[in-house]
Amino acid sequence: MTLGELIPVRLGMLRPVRQPKHSAPAEVDRLRLRLGWANDLIRTQQVQIDDAEKRNDWAAACQAEAEELVVKLQADVDDLTAERDGLAEENAALKRRFAAQLAADANATRITVPPMVRDTSALEDQATGPIDVTTLWDVLGIQPVTDPGRIH
Repeated sequence: MTLGELIPVRLGMLRPVRQPKHSAPAEVDRLRLRLGWANDLIRTQQVQIDDAEKRNDWAAACQAEAEELVVKLQADVDDLTAERDGLAEENAALKRRFAAQLAADANATRITVPPMVRDTSALEDQATGPIDVTTLWDVLGIQPVTDPGRIH
C-alpha cells in the first residue's frame, strides 16, 4: 500500500470538476471517483483501527503482566510480614527470658565517669579552643555602605 493510497484527501476533492448537468456517463464517472475516495478513506481508517487494536492488545498484556507481578509481590510482603511478626515475638520472649542477665551485664559494664568529666586522651576527643567569631567588616577594617553615592 502506498502513501497515496493511505491519504484520503486528494486534490480533486478540493475542487470538484464541473460536468454537464444531464450527462449519465459523466455522473457514473463522478460516482466511481467518489467511490474510490470512499474506499481509500475506509482503508485508511481500517489501518488506524488495526494500529489502535494492536496498541490496546499490547497495553492489556502489559497490564496483565503488571497485575501478576503485583500479586507475587503482595504474597512476598505477606510472607515477610508474618516472618517479621514471628521474629518480633521471639525477640520479646528472649528479652523476657534473659532480662536478669541483661540487667546484670549492663550494671557490670556501666560507665562510672561523672558527667562533668570528659576523657580527652583520644585524638578524636581533643577539646577545641574557642572560635573567634567576628564580622567581615571588622576583619577587613571597613564600614557598611550607608550612602551609595558616597565612596569611603
